Amino acid sequence: MSELIVRTATEHDLVAVNRLLVETWHDTYDSLLGAEKVTQITTAWHAIAKLAEQIAAPNSSFLVAEQQGSIIGHAVGHVRPHHTMMLARLYVLPARQRRGIGARLLAELVARQPGCARIVADVEPDNVKAVSFYRRQGFVVESESSIEGMKTLRMVKAL
Repeated sequence: MSELIVRTATEHDLVAVNRLLVETWHDTYDSLLGAEKVTQITTAWHAIAKLAEQIAAPNSSFLVAEQQGSIIGHAVGHVRPHHTMMLARLYVLPARQRRGIGARLLAELVARQPGCARIVADVEPDNVKAVSFYRRQGFVVESESSIEGMKTLRMVKAL
């Protein structure tokens, strides 16, 4: 298998990132939220214009994982006050999951923000794959809440 490259995304990657997000969201959330709701969310949250704003955001890392010229993973982390990185997104194409790609993306986010003391992720509690992934990466549940009507677990890892 060819080498996995984790790098900063460019505007040329945004169409591929959008496709990845739509595919992974439908794979992950259709059974939890319904396909129509997932389409509404991905249309609003993952529009190319929104992604373009995010790629240029200060104090952020907007990464892609690429293999054989194809974008197969994506992660975004924002540095917040109190030396905290907020993990906004971490997704790997369903066919490429469980191969260490998510862990590589997470490690690269952390490496790019060496001043952060902790990383925080808000996770849908019924997203068993994500909760399990974060636990394997050393995250623990800090609290439960709701964001835009969706239940979430706030998972935290000390760095």
